[in-house]
Amino acid sequence: MTTATAPGKIILLGEHAVVYGRAAIAVPVWQVTATATVVSTSPGSGCHVILPNLREEFALRSAGDDQPIAHVARLALAQMGAPADPDWRITLESDIPMAGGLGSGAALSTALVRALFAHGGRALAPAQVSALVYESERHYHGTPSGIDNTVIAWGMPIWFVRGAAPEPFAPGAPLSLLIADSGIAAPTRETVSDVRRGWEAEPARYEAIFNEIGALTRAARGAIEAGDAAALGPLFDANQAALEALGVSSAPLERMIAAARAAGALGAKLSGGGRGGNVIALVHPEHAAPVAHALTAAGAVRVIETVVR
Repeated sequence: MTTATAPGKIILLGEHAVVYGRAAIAVPVWQVTATATVVSTSPGSGCHVILPNLREEFALRSAGDDQPIAHVARLALAQMGAPADPDWRITLESDIPMAGGLGSGAALSTALVRALFAHGGRALAPAQVSALVYESERHYHGTPSGIDNTVIAWGMPIWFVRGAAPEPFAPGAPLSLLIADSGIAAPTRETVSDVRRGWEAEPARYEAIFNEIGALTRAARGAIEAGDAAALGPLFDANQAALEALGVSSAPLERMIAAARAAGALGAKLSGGGRGGNVIALVHPEHAAPVAHALTAAGAVRVIETVVR
């Protein structure tokens, strides 16, 4: 038996603009994980995939490539030179909320790729894992930036520019974050498509917003590397205003953001595709409890506390 895990993720700054060549900063969230377990079975039984969270099971040989897990499994098996239908039972489990902006799809695929290669006695570098997982992300999101698969495959804070090598980096001091799940599915494919239509209709306006987000993200990297949470908080707030201008925010998210700020958060914004999914709030550790309470009172169905180190 072989087991591999992968974390969730959040984008701190830069979502949507990252699709258009600007930088984004993302960090792993190890408080929620996906796990893949591979067990060898009797000869001739073939490869079966079990997804307990979805109450789904399928034989790899009969699944179409429109099934993203089957697709990434075939890509991984082909790259490692394994049989296309090995006698293996694969179980994939996750406590990462689906369609919530925490990278649930990329985490499942990352755990799967790592477990398959490990079960086959093969090592795989993070960049290779990321490249394989990107293929499944194309199924989930249409034209993804690649940031989800990158930060989850590396498992550490990442400075990401599409088409460039990712840059892992470290905060100068721990950053305390609250991740509040709105309970509303984040329609990432829809919001990405809507932003693209807006950009095609008004390129100058959208490019100006993307430039603003890019500048905020660059400033945020400096604040993070300096360990300056007080400087980072207002950058969260300014990034949120830019995302509202792009039309990817929503009233439920903005209620949670306002509640977090009123309760003492240094800054707060949506994270990910928007309209649903998560809000992130930067807090002093001693303010985490009242801010979490305020987020729950404003509609959050779950609040995760994480520290970026």
